[in-house]
Amino acid sequence: MRSHKGSTQLVYAEAGTLYVVGTPIGNLEDMSVRAVKVLQAVDLIAAEDTRHTGKLLQHFQIATPQISYHQHNSQQRIPELVQRLQQGTAIALVSDAGMPGISDPGYELVRDCVAAKVPVVPIPGASAAIAALSASGLPTDRFVFEGFLPVKGQDRQARLQELKAEPRTMILYEAPHRLRQTLADLAATLGEERQIAIARELTKRYETFWQGSLAAAISVYQTQDPKGEFTLVVAGTEILPISLSESALKAALQDLFDQGISRSEASRQLASAIGLPRRQVYQLALSMPD
Repeated sequence: MRSHKGSTQLVYAEAGTLYVVGTPIGNLEDMSVRAVKVLQAVDLIAAEDTRHTGKLLQHFQIATPQISYHQHNSQQRIPELVQRLQQGTAIALVSDAGMPGISDPGYELVRDCVAAKVPVVPIPGASAAIAALSASGLPTDRFVFEGFLPVKGQDRQARLQELKAEPRTMILYEAPHRLRQTLADLAATLGEERQIAIARELTKRYETFWQGSLAAAISVYQTQDPKGEFTLVVAGTEILPISLSESALKAALQDLFDQGISRSEASRQLASAIGLPRRQVYQLALSMPD
């Protein structure tokens, strides 16, 4: 979006640019004014489900033509869209809900546009992951988005084992028919007392938040039938400092020195590994002979 020199008229769609446009995840009032104007101004809208997006466009009186772009046709559609962009077509990418590229094939189109030197402009909008995190009551300073877990088998177990040691707050999406199994698997892997916030139907009429332990969540959904779209925000594991004697710390530092690592770097590595302040370990390193 820019204004022409000598004019106050804003240009909402530049030729040959891909616009990644966020759309509502439920409440249509979350649609931004800028998103509406961009969708009106582009030449083409690449939509995950043209029928679903068609209802949104009709609501906001947007007449821009659509083209389907989803996980089943993405590999065939991407070269076509990139070629159109290179020829000067302005295209908006939208998903069924929220920001494109989050748990959908949008990132593949963006990746190829970046590789082809096609300008990509984000038009920020609603995101279930961030909305759920912001109201979860769990730490928001560091977090990781995991999307949907693998449905079953070794891939699912391997992912759960990775999450077991994750110290950051974790955000997952889950379908209602798999919620009970996912809660049970999380409790079995992370422990029943791990804290979780369960957000359901975000921004919609029946939006609900539930917070508590995984054990309590399992109990709730044994008697309550899961309905709607779920976003799970799970507390990360607590990392406790390792208690080592001064002699053990010096021995560990000496091992790093013997590898040719400097005092400063050895102190940083050891402090990070055992959860002690770097300054404390560095002072100990300075007391050791050269």
